[in-house]
Amino acid sequence: MGTSSKLGRMTKVLSMCFMIFVQVYWYKFRKKSDQEWEELWENIGKRFRKTLFELEGLLIKIGQMLSSRADLLPNAFIRQIQDLTDQVPPSNWQEIQAILETEWGGSIERHFRSIDPNAIASASIGEVYKGVLKDGRQVAIKVQRPGIQSIVQTDFRTLRMIIWFADHIAPIPKGFINFKVLFEELKEVIERELDFTQERKSLLYFKERYKDKEIVRIPNVHEKLCTPKVLVMDWMNGMKITDEQAIDRLEISRSELARRLIEVFLPQWLEPGIFHADPHPGNVLISKSGQIILLDFGMTGEISKHDAANFQGLIESLFSKNYAKAVDVLTQLDFLLPEADPRTMEKLLAEFMAFQPNQLQELDLIQLKLELNDMIQALPIQVPTRFVFLGRSFITMEGMILNLVAEEDATALLKSEFIDWLKKQGDNRWSFVWTWLQSKPLFKHLHSAAEFLTLPQRLEQLKETEQRRQFQFTIYENNKKQCFQLGMLGLIGIGGGSFSSNQLILQAGIGLTVISCAGYLIFNHKLKKWMRYMHDKRR
Repeated sequence: MGTSSKLGRMTKVLSMCFMIFVQVYWYKFRKKSDQEWEELWENIGKRFRKTLFELEGLLIKIGQMLSSRADLLPNAFIRQIQDLTDQVPPSNWQEIQAILETEWGGSIERHFRSIDPNAIASASIGEVYKGVLKDGRQVAIKVQRPGIQSIVQTDFRTLRMIIWFADHIAPIPKGFINFKVLFEELKEVIERELDFTQERKSLLYFKERYKDKEIVRIPNVHEKLCTPKVLVMDWMNGMKITDEQAIDRLEISRSELARRLIEVFLPQWLEPGIFHADPHPGNVLISKSGQIILLDFGMTGEISKHDAANFQGLIESLFSKNYAKAVDVLTQLDFLLPEADPRTMEKLLAEFMAFQPNQLQELDLIQLKLELNDMIQALPIQVPTRFVFLGRSFITMEGMILNLVAEEDATALLKSEFIDWLKKQGDNRWSFVWTWLQSKPLFKHLHSAAEFLTLPQRLEQLKETEQRRQFQFTIYENNKKQCFQLGMLGLIGIGGGSFSSNQLILQAGIGLTVISCAGYLIFNHKLKKWMRYMHDKRR
């Protein structure tokens, strides 16, 4: 990719983001109706999606990541990007062949009888080809796309500019999302995907983890042929879960297959260690005997011991209907913002968990999901950035399981597998019993009495936090808005002065613009300092 194409790529992305910024501020200034905001975000989503497919590269992965942030982004925008798939046209075979020969230090014929020049799969970072080794074994060859390193570095520079702009100038999203942390996490994931050595290590980790589990198959790695840009594995034949007819011909039932998927993935989400962050139907195949075939470990995440313990506590609390404990765990996991009222959240959790799956029969599931997204945005809830990939893994697997069984059956299977998993954890089973007992009336009264003793102090802290949040946020936001409006007026003055050749209007416009920009930056700096203080109070 030449300098001109790099500049064109950056210009296209930056101009799109600048137009979004101007439109959002203009709608805020004009106080547009909800219907007009809905149409705006729908149009922004369409333009965003179109740009992603035109430019490919890292941007498609960013779109996939943003599509899981219903807690931060409008539903009209999410709807346009929620079905993004990382599929792009394959590269020219001569370019792929040149990479393979460079990485292996010689011709392909030294190691292979043949390689099919037609790509089996092609994504934004890598492409997969089928080959036959000298000994006759079939293998999958994953090759890094030509020029992808340069494209990714260009996209990172562009993203850094956009995030700086969003962090310092753009309207502040709900929940004080840390753009820098989000960028660093994305950068770390993409850089890990670009180094196939890391994917090889993850594959070997999962192969060791499931070595004694007969229901799981993971391909062997041909390490002598692996490099940072090439990964060679055994070829695995399997069917996709979306292939309804093939699934119905399996030796096991749909319910048993769903149970096996839960058995394989539930421990990944609960136990400390690495989890598969991209288990879509192309990466999770099913063998004829019903074994789960796991592929593509380029996108993985990691759960700390502290978070794993809290997740276990959350599930135990929900199953035992101890919603007070569930809210406390959500707070420790940083899912609840400072202004969240624990009692209100307990009631909402109770109502949500009391919802019966059979009530969904007459409802539009897509509309229900959008309404839930609206509810999430209205509540003091935010998904911490470190859980974005965990949420992606869970939601993707949930969709695959619901493709096999009804929702009530999936819930029953999940509960059964969780309790079985819990029994294998030793002392943790007593934790579940204690959590269940706490939800009973006697323990609830004792818990309420203990909580009552600290209630005045907690109320005072909540009151102080809420007052400071509302008062300071309003002052700084109003001042920023006024400076922005004056800046727009100054720009109009500059344009009018230039057009009419009136030096007085031109100079007044320039002066007003400089003063308003300085004021905007000052109040933005003060707001950022206040936000850091509020984060400290939260921790």
